Amino acid sequence: MTLVKFEPFRELESLQQHLQSFFNDFPAMGQDFPQTFSPRVDISENDKNIFIDLEVPGVDKKDLKITLQDNILTVEGEKKILDERKDNNAFRTERIYGSFKRSFTLPEDVDQDKVEAEFKNGVLHIKLKKVGPKTPSEKVIKIK
Repeated sequence: MTLVKFEPFRELESLQQHLQSFFNDFPAMGQDFPQTFSPRVDISENDKNIFIDLEVPGVDKKDLKITLQDNILTVEGEKKILDERKDNNAFRTERIYGSFKRSFTLPEDVDQDKVEAEFKNGVLHIKLKKVGPKTPSEKVIKIK
């Protein structure tokens, strides 16, 4: 029998991501609702690695921060308004700016010392090396 770690907030995190995705897919329809920038993400894996790709166009590499703690990967950053345009009169503004923070509970343990990140063409590529498979062990407990 394999024991599975109980993670009560995993479902809430998934719900929050679905709701955020839903509201990001629909524009404010001419209303002045505040919108937040949340980068789109692709997560995949193979036998040895987990790959996370975030679309962060318009974000400078120095404005990104990646942390890994207790098998939760967090990416924080900020998409800033260009200084030379913020005093102009805007005819139409559809781009979204602001700070963001995305956290992902990883499906398997990863080696925290073997995480690689590369930023290229507005996409942040993160590669996390999986820890070798744990061999399930069974211990017979003697009943007294």
